[in-house]
Amino acid sequence: MKKSTLYLMMMLFTLAITPTVTYASTPVTTTLTADPTNEMPARVKLLTDRLEEIKAMDKSDLSRAERKALRKEVRAIKSELRTTNGGVYLSVGAIIIIILLLILLL
Repeated sequence: MKKSTLYLMMMLFTLAITPTVTYASTPVTTTLTADPTNEMPARVKLLTDRLEEIKAMDKSDLSRAERKALRKEVRAIKSELRTTNGGVYLSVGAIIIIILLLILLL
């Protein structure tokens, strides 16, 4: 039983160290293909314009209810922009489960 835990720990450390060493030796090249503002979808552009409009607004003459409504609108816009990002996010737990499944299957 102790040998298997030792082998498992050695394999995990090897897997954790190996990618860092291989990525450190590759050169990093960045190329810009186009202006990012041109690639922005229309809905995202509309939402960012609205955020800028709210930021530029003079809020000192607004009532308390109007400021509260603006805060809610800003939060809603920001949450919608986060969801339209299009990225795939994996938690640490999901990554560990994927690694364990790969180890067991291979």
